Amino acid sequence: MFEILYQQGRKRRARHAIKGDRCAIGSARHNDLVLKHRHIAKKHATLYARNNRIHIEDLGSITGTWVNRERIINYGPLTEHDEITIGDVNLKIGPQISQEHALNTNEPVVDGSDANGAERAEEQDSLSTGRQGREQQKMVLYWTGIIHEQLIAEMDLRRKDVHSMSDDQLRVEAETLLDQIINRLAAELPGDLEIVKLRLNVLNEAVGLGPLERLLEDDSITEIMVNNHQEVFVERDGRLVDSGESFSGDQAVLSVIERIITPLGRRIDESSPMVDARLKDGSRVNAVIPPLAIKGPSLTIRKFAKERLTFENIIGYGSISRAMVDFLKICVVQRKNIIVSGGTGSGKTTLLNVLSNFIPETERIVTVEDAAELKLCRPNLVSLEAKPANLEGRGAITIRELVKNTLRMRPDRIVVGECRGGEALDMLQAMNTGHDGSLTTAHANSPRDALSRLEVMVLMAGMDLPVSAIREQVASAVNIIVQQTRHACGSRKITKISEVTGIESGTIQLQDIFEFRQQGVDERGKIRGEFVATGFVPTFYETLQAVGVPVDLSIFGNNLDDYR
Repeated sequence: MFEILYQQGRKRRARHAIKGDRCAIGSARHNDLVLKHRHIAKKHATLYARNNRIHIEDLGSITGTWVNRERIINYGPLTEHDEITIGDVNLKIGPQISQEHALNTNEPVVDGSDANGAERAEEQDSLSTGRQGREQQKMVLYWTGIIHEQLIAEMDLRRKDVHSMSDDQLRVEAETLLDQIINRLAAELPGDLEIVKLRLNVLNEAVGLGPLERLLEDDSITEIMVNNHQEVFVERDGRLVDSGESFSGDQAVLSVIERIITPLGRRIDESSPMVDARLKDGSRVNAVIPPLAIKGPSLTIRKFAKERLTFENIIGYGSISRAMVDFLKICVVQRKNIIVSGGTGSGKTTLLNVLSNFIPETERIVTVEDAAELKLCRPNLVSLEAKPANLEGRGAITIRELVKNTLRMRPDRIVVGECRGGEALDMLQAMNTGHDGSLTTAHANSPRDALSRLEVMVLMAGMDLPVSAIREQVASAVNIIVQQTRHACGSRKITKISEVTGIESGTIQLQDIFEFRQQGVDERGKIRGEFVATGFVPTFYETLQAVGVPVDLSIFGNNLDDYR
């Protein structure tokens, strides 16, 4: 006897107990499990037990039988983590077979007279403990899915209007119903099941973000990556590691995604299977679902620090030197246009947030972003966010339109979260028409690459401009490029600060002011090096001196360790 858990389309999950050692699946009435769908044959597949393990065989169906998104003819043995797809139905086997198998497995006997008996016994105990932990986790996940379904059904039955409840009210209501369901199922639950862990899992999946709740509370984690419901990785101390967490199924991941994006007025479905969003604390969220995500719904969360970072924090992390900070402060206060360049995850948005600390509080700032991430602590601030299209494909408001609109909002500073398309042209025009001190970011591997990317993005605006005219615009608008780099060890460094000095013979001229020179790695595998000044004094420093602005030229000495 074995049990299977199945879900057809968006219907509720159901259990089906098989009394014998075989289960015929198909659309005809004589099957043990009858599933009506145009992609399910009359005799589609068979589940059968062999040596206390479950196997599946396809019976020559046209649409096929799929295990873990791969078409099979005969597959086994199955585990509780294997996902079987037949037509629009997803099936899983219950954990009972694995438990029986574990009991019937002949483990090697340790002979006490063996000289290595104690070591073998210790090794065997370790393996047994690990196996028991995995079995316990499988049981918790299995019963989480079942109780979660009953909790949703109970709320529907009692006609609870969950949309009108606050988060706290919904959690209290869910806890009350959850306790009643667990008490009702007490006789069916395994005796060694961790009820406290089960209760927390169900509660988090029902009214929270499932296993992500624990990861979001961990301050040592900077990024969360859900590859599918079984694989959840995190970035900790710059390294990617397996979190050890998992969801009860694909539907649980989809529920978490919808719970994140619905309050923001965004949507995700087969016609629009990708979405960018944010959490309440500003953390960036990206989600992709099938048919684009082959292994199942995928979710990536880039966490924001709970405490607002300052340059003192970044200096402490070894990402920048004191002299470089003082120079960037002069650049921001004196309204120089700055581009923060870097690769994905290099810390561009974080640096943009920190740079905003230097903007005087008397100035009006307008920010433009695709998904709002910037958290600028300034009194006179307007934050704008792009709007995706509705179900009819209409009503989209792009970043480019928002950048154009900022010019009518009397901004002292325009901050664009990231230039990635035609909005670069409007940003350059704003920089060239009296909106000095603007800030933005761009994806590039070096300051020179950042200039090339700007040229390409301007061409994406659809204007038939000659390259020479674009370069003149860039050279006139951009003053400083700050290059941020994320190294293989996970550390983030500001590797270059460069000034755009003009254009000569059709080529934009760059001059490095500060740079990070790598000197190897330390005993922990971390990048080791020093921040140095190239000795070049920025051209605008002469102008500042001429108008009486106090500037410190000693920061441009070659040895920054002598600078205090």
